[in-house]
Amino acid sequence: MVSLVALLHQTANPPVYVLGRKPGTDVFRPLSKEHPEDETFPGLLLLRLEGRIFFFNAEHIAQKMELLTGEAKPKIVAIDLSGVSDLEYTALKMLIEGEKRHRESGVLLWLVGLNPQVLAVVRRSSLGETLGRERMHFTLEVAIDKYLASVATDRTLSSHELV
Repeated sequence: MVSLVALLHQTANPPVYVLGRKPGTDVFRPLSKEHPEDETFPGLLLLRLEGRIFFFNAEHIAQKMELLTGEAKPKIVAIDLSGVSDLEYTALKMLIEGEKRHRESGVLLWLVGLNPQVLAVVRRSSLGETLGRERMHFTLEVAIDKYLASVATDRTLSSHELV
């Protein structure tokens, strides 16, 4: 009985992690006091979702993500979905609505590490059209490289405006 209750709790309340990168590597792990040296990127919030996302837990996940985004105030939220095995309609709807809200407030949403099944679901939806290839990335490394390149470009453009 205890195992069943624990399983139900895990299903209803899957983790949403804020990630950092272990310095000098491409290892991403949840930010923690044990690893204060892990790299973060100003303006970029890396989140990782895990497990199956469906009607039973989608709203709870959305609330966690909104809280973390509100605290970080990023320009871009990159959601690592490599640990998500299935994306059901309710969860897809949550992502579509969240992307729209974020975009309207000046924050872009990127999706990262989608497995083939989840990628197919996203591509068949309006979210796939909205994000396009530019906002879906194979790995966190690719997403960070793109982000850092855009920051460098913005700095170069800003420095030219000062001249």
